Amino acid sequence: MARTFEREFQGLVATPTAVATGFFAWVDGAPPEGYRAPRGGGEVRFRARPDAPVAVLTGEYGAKILAPLVQSIARTDVRVVPVENRYFGGNTGVAGLLTGADLTRVLNDEPQGHRYLLPDVCLSRGRFLDGMAPEDLPRSVEILPTDGISLRRALESR
Repeated sequence: MARTFEREFQGLVATPTAVATGFFAWVDGAPPEGYRAPRGGGEVRFRARPDAPVAVLTGEYGAKILAPLVQSIARTDVRVVPVENRYFGGNTGVAGLLTGADLTRVLNDEPQGHRYLLPDVCLSRGRFLDGMAPEDLPRSVEILPTDGISLRRALESR
């Protein structure tokens, strides 16, 4: 997954990589209600000024992948903000299990007026796993599809 995201971010593929076939392909056939609820994406509650600094919110594991990619672009105002998952605790470090409570804790310490980007993999039917919604967060966030192409486009738009 990390290498696929990296290839997308670096522009080595023209479209986001679809779900691969193979042993787990049967999951793709799961009904959207219940097991695989729609994520949503592209939702923006508030767009910060075009020249605002950008923070990419992600889990601790994703931050290790994203940090070098973000550093590779020609912007010094973009940073990756790893969000520690205290809700589930332990070694839970993936973005898909981030909760509104964990994001709230981190965003409370972040400056207002910045752009905050969040992957849609955090949401199921527009809600985090703890039942909170993006509009409940203390800072406005832009929900992006979880692929490298979408992140690169968001970082290139000013």
